[in-house]
Amino acid sequence: MSYQALARRWRPRTFDELVGQGHVVKALTNALDQGRVHHAFLFTGTRGVGKTTVARILAKCLNCERGVSSRPCGECTACTEIDQGRHVDLIEVDAASRAKVDETRELMNNVQFAPARAAHKVYLIDEVHMFSDASFNALLKTLEEPPPHVKFLLATTDPQRMPVTVLSRCLQFSLKRLPGDQIAARIEQILAAEDVPFEAGAVRMLARAADGSLRDALSLLDQAIAHGGGRVAPEPVRAMLGLLDRRHVRALVEQLARGDGAGLLAQVEAMSGEVADFGEALGELLGELKRIAVAQVVPEAAADEDGEDWLREMAGTLAPEDVQLHYQIGLIGRRDLPLAPDPRTGFEMTLLRMLAFAPQGGAEGDGRDGERGPAERRAPASAAAPAAAPQAARPAAATPPPPAPATGAPVAPDTHWAALVPALGLTGIARELAANCELLSMDRGRVRLRLAPEHRQLAAGRGRARLEQALAAHLGGTVAVSIEIGERAADTPAEIARRDADARLERAARALEQDPGVMAIVDAFGGSIEPDSIRPAD
Repeated sequence: MSYQALARRWRPRTFDELVGQGHVVKALTNALDQGRVHHAFLFTGTRGVGKTTVARILAKCLNCERGVSSRPCGECTACTEIDQGRHVDLIEVDAASRAKVDETRELMNNVQFAPARAAHKVYLIDEVHMFSDASFNALLKTLEEPPPHVKFLLATTDPQRMPVTVLSRCLQFSLKRLPGDQIAARIEQILAAEDVPFEAGAVRMLARAADGSLRDALSLLDQAIAHGGGRVAPEPVRAMLGLLDRRHVRALVEQLARGDGAGLLAQVEAMSGEVADFGEALGELLGELKRIAVAQVVPEAAADEDGEDWLREMAGTLAPEDVQLHYQIGLIGRRDLPLAPDPRTGFEMTLLRMLAFAPQGGAEGDGRDGERGPAERRAPASAAAPAAAPQAARPAAATPPPPAPATGAPVAPDTHWAALVPALGLTGIARELAANCELLSMDRGRVRLRLAPEHRQLAAGRGRARLEQALAAHLGGTVAVSIEIGERAADTPAEIARRDADARLERAARALEQDPGVMAIVDAFGGSIEPDSIRPAD
């Protein structure tokens, strides 16, 4: 007995069985039930979303022997023959293979004849955009004045290539890509009916790979069942799709969080034997970064993801701005991958670029972006001060911070914290936590900090542990950090840095306004100095 593909065996036969496309189903159902059926319909959308399926169901609704309705019986001769693709009054045309004008004219000449057995003669023209201009002209005359017994059902993936004269004579329905959860639910339903064992993780992989096309999903499912020996499991599906094991991708993210370039290259070497496509591997990395970004903004969303604990840990370890920067660099790297000497080189350079441009902590006054306060880091680092800016716009040299106190000695709360934080070499969430805290006391290895309620999310995750480690390394000895949530009484390092940045910006603006050369240019060209364009030198 010949095997029938799942995509054919499970093709919907009624509107109720159709997955998604509720907006199309509702409009067609109302039109059929109210007897207001147009003579020409155009169904558009990407491959595998149900264009021809909707058209065939509509043909059954029009020609069911029990009368026109939105619920064909599915049992009469007309319904059965339409399901089997052999009804004499349903003329299916592939425009890609019948694009010649002579063939179209011959087709349209038969329109005038009454249907052989059904109530309507239905023309289903697939990929109609493939018609030539002459073929469209031959079709247009019939679309303008069709006989009452004729209905045209047109389907296309590219409506932009169709003449507007044809588009204007059709009711157009745009079918959407199906969401991954709808595709996954349909796959699970089919697997349960087919009595095929499966795992939810493998189903999600197939749903993502289908890219919104249910037909593609069922074709992949057929392949996955064969590849897995009668079951659908993650490892065979991953191998079939050429996907990278998630543990490799997450190891890359962890190396990025640590800023470990050698570890990144070693991880690429370890996974190189499993990578079928470095572009897809970069896509997997971008997917993990996206999930981390979502977990940072909407923490409860991580509960629905695989590896919830890992996601929460990375969301607390990586600064949100670092995640966004890594994602943007990855997008550009994926676009430029074909220009690299070879795919692996392009992949490695993209990872190294993420490290090179990521803000990191460094020695005091080394000029690296990681040493700036939170407010300063939000300003574009690439924007330079105008060339005509005088030396007077540069701020005075910063005075060196006072020496940090030993952990065994008490210290006044507001004396050393703003100077101590930049020297700790913190990055990511730990740096933001320290910069937004007020020091209450530092005495015998115990550090008490106060954090404003609006920043309480900074205290979650591993930020406090990393701050304790940095303080212990800098001060010598074990340090325990406690954080209270409450309104601050003194300025935090972040507020001090923001105030200093505003002061430098004001001095730079004042220096520009007093510079004869700059003002001569402004007067000569009738210009003005844009305050947002001023970038004081560090």
